[in-house]
Amino acid sequence: MERKKSMKKSFVSALMCAMIIPLFTTCHMLDEKNYGNPTVEEMMSKEENVILLVGQAYADVKWLHDHWGYWGVASLTADECVCPVRVPGEHWSDGGYWKNLNTHRWNEFGDAFKNIWNTTISGAVLCNKLINTLEMNRENMSPDLYDQYVGELEVLRSYYYYMLFDCFGRIPYLEAFQDVTEPLMEPHVVWAHLVSCLERNAVNLPIVTDGNRSMNYGRCTQGMAYALLARLYLNAESFGCTPENVMAAKRTLDIDANRKKGSVLLDEVGIEINSSADFYTNAVRCCDVVINSGSYQIEENFFSNFSIENDKSKENIFVIVEDGNADFDYRDYAGSMANKLRITMLTLHYCHQKTWDLIEKPWNGFCARPTFLDRYNERDVRGPGNEGKGTLNQKQWGWFVGPIYDAKGENQLRDENDTLACVRKEIESLDQATWNDGARLLKYEIDKKKTYKYCENDFVLFRYADVLWMKEEAILRGGAGTSGVASEDFQRMLKRAFAYEGDNAAAAYAAAYPTATTDLQSMLDERGREFAWENVRRRDLIRFGKYNDPNYVQYVAATDEYRKWFPIPYSVLEKGKRDENGNPIWTQNQGY
Repeated sequence: MERKKSMKKSFVSALMCAMIIPLFTTCHMLDEKNYGNPTVEEMMSKEENVILLVGQAYADVKWLHDHWGYWGVASLTADECVCPVRVPGEHWSDGGYWKNLNTHRWNEFGDAFKNIWNTTISGAVLCNKLINTLEMNRENMSPDLYDQYVGELEVLRSYYYYMLFDCFGRIPYLEAFQDVTEPLMEPHVVWAHLVSCLERNAVNLPIVTDGNRSMNYGRCTQGMAYALLARLYLNAESFGCTPENVMAAKRTLDIDANRKKGSVLLDEVGIEINSSADFYTNAVRCCDVVINSGSYQIEENFFSNFSIENDKSKENIFVIVEDGNADFDYRDYAGSMANKLRITMLTLHYCHQKTWDLIEKPWNGFCARPTFLDRYNERDVRGPGNEGKGTLNQKQWGWFVGPIYDAKGENQLRDENDTLACVRKEIESLDQATWNDGARLLKYEIDKKKTYKYCENDFVLFRYADVLWMKEEAILRGGAGTSGVASEDFQRMLKRAFAYEGDNAAAAYAAAYPTATTDLQSMLDERGREFAWENVRRRDLIRFGKYNDPNYVQYVAATDEYRKWFPIPYSVLEKGKRDENGNPIWTQNQGY
């Protein structure tokens, strides 16, 4: 635990570095007498100080896994997750908010949309501010130091913008620290800017090795940048990109006449998209960079990626570093966010507290849509399994179903209504679910030692497994490249899904999912099994044309195509600036 604790302390120190910024940015300080404190030149010439300065830009990433933020809308609007109203008590009613997400009947007043907009833009603006600070002090830094940390900030900014872009399509995109308001940039133009920026900066980021893995943990690396690029290329068509519109995309604002800042056109960074297949060929290329780096490997145990000490995983590429005991800013009212991982609280049954001696009583809310569980073979460790003994199960499974016993395993518990606690995968209805309805996610290890108030597990944003699967999908969609299905890592990934079958694991996987690597529809199902509740399912469904299909996404009522984008928050448009004629500069997405 010591290594992980020290890494988390470094993140706290990075946030405290906000106190140092005025020293870097106030020019007249250079003229003052030095009474023993380090000068600006001395501080900016030392990499450890630059690391702390740049580290504070990660603060807003922690909002992305909240149920009132990106993770909530990405999961609840897909086929993997649902939050029904539980009776008696109208638990999780919240004025129909969760049901509207489950059924695709949301509107521009949703709290999560406002939260996503504000936190991602806040993160991007801070990145621009810090880039400006580095630019002002460039002469005090070595060229390699400058390029690496400006590159890190630009890649992190791209990730903030990507999350905003993935939700709304049309977004305000700026690559300089300045107060300007332009019309929202169209999706294909945003895509071109993001790709151009990442292609320019990825090579400047560190390649992860065993020697520097701890130092770069939770930060943007070359592997993370190319994984994000692969995701952009793979999803290009689902974002409305065509070879014609992305190659014609131009910046809407010339930031700097000498072009030191601001995106350049795709062909100026060596990218040519002449056909749809080129999107997928570039996705393969980016995946291969990650694969050939040797930085990552598939873990033998699927659950080690989500364990309490998952910082030891060599499969996780980019994570949100958690501290399960640290305080955070949270106000107890609907719509408030927290920069803490609370996935355990969200999903577990109330009675799980007594069985596993949890510090906090779970909230008994989020669970799997029943049809989603049908995609798991009963022997797949990532599913609910075939033991059926609930808390008495002898093996670890990805989802919890079954009876909940007391800590000694002797008596089945009863809830506050004197009903036996026994979780089932079925859900009575979105409006009248029982406290037992719906399977609960269990792949993130539960703290059963009463050590942490919230999740100590670091939340996974990018995994090497996703890179391997993205490559195979890109090839199936027409990208040029050589399949890696026969590789040791890929085969290990398949076999571990049936780890309890021992030497028969490979055959068990092949029998259960015979076309997972050769058929796109089967691959979509496999991605669901592998990456449940990991922030990718909504975009996967959009890419495969299943997002608004009620036969695929159970309970969907509104099937409008425009809902692949969320509405620009009402509060954002209401406060938006207007042009000289009084017309709003920012306008609502089509359909809302």
